[in-house]
Amino acid sequence: MTAFSPARAPAAVPADDPAGADPLRVWFRFIRLHRRVSAAVAAELKAVGLSIPQFDALSTLSEREGLTQQELAERLYVTKGNVSGLIDRLVEAGLVERRPIPGDRRSHALHLTEAGLALARSGIAAQRAYVTRTLGGLPPGDVAELERVVLAWRDAARADGG
Repeated sequence: MTAFSPARAPAAVPADDPAGADPLRVWFRFIRLHRRVSAAVAAELKAVGLSIPQFDALSTLSEREGLTQQELAERLYVTKGNVSGLIDRLVEAGLVERRPIPGDRRSHALHLTEAGLALARSGIAAQRAYVTRTLGGLPPGDVAELERVVLAWRDAARADGG
């Protein structure tokens, strides 16, 4: 992905003409917004002692304990190798436990410890507070329309193999 360059951008579409909005310009605005909110959420999480990868793992396990590392990697859209090191560190920190899976000597089920669950809940609360202050401040109709658009975009990306 290359950075957006206004010099290479197509002619601007008037803001009052939503039917003529340029998809490429919307894409770049979306990417910039993603970067901005990711950085803001990372700062919120850092204040409770979590990195984004740690939060992703802990919050996912708070929703569904007993996943294998492979299943967790698939849910987080990362490689098993990335998850392996992360889980090693979370185990060492006393936040996650690996438990044997009966009949499977190669895989282990991942479970949160009490400390891991408490930290996951703190991270979820920090994330919820940020979203409430930002996205939650928009009119409800706009949030509903954004959800509709995001789901439609997701479906188009899935159909395209993404």
